[in-house]
Amino acid sequence: MKNFIITLVFTFVTTIFYGQGAFDKFDGQDDVTSVIVNKKMFDLMSKVKVDATDKETQQYIKLIKKLDYLKVFTTKNPKVEAEMKASADKYIKTAGLEELMRVNDSGKNIKILVKSGASDTQVKELLMFIDGAKNEESVLLSLTGNFDLNEISVLTDKMQLPGGSDLKKASKGKK
Repeated sequence: MKNFIITLVFTFVTTIFYGQGAFDKFDGQDDVTSVIVNKKMFDLMSKVKVDATDKETQQYIKLIKKLDYLKVFTTKNPKVEAEMKASADKYIKTAGLEELMRVNDSGKNIKILVKSGASDTQVKELLMFIDGAKNEESVLLSLTGNFDLNEISVLTDKMQLPGGSDLKKASKGKK
């Protein structure tokens, strides 16, 4: 029984750490552009003073207080694109994500998946993978925290994220 409990705890802990580092191998690669924002940076960003009449910026500040981690990786290198797709597919199978939206448009495949929180629109994790069409970037985006899916459009507008327009469509589709 003791061995079973130790194995169970070990499995749970490694799954948590795998989720945090599943895409870290793309950080620092030559053909990959990466943007990584951690909780501390989100905390610093949320302390910015804003005009009380600027509702959109106030929404943005409110949202970033709820975020823990943002990782965005983009590439046009076909070999790295294949690695990103394989990593995303493997992570999707093990992380308990549910598909929110899938789009195939002119060879560009977009998958948006979430790990739900307490309610239908509460999200603990959002994963987006855009398999770029000819001469377009592939994008792998991972966002963690405890936020409302309806708030995502504010984030994509303010941070100008790659694939932001696709995220905006998804957030409006699940109200």
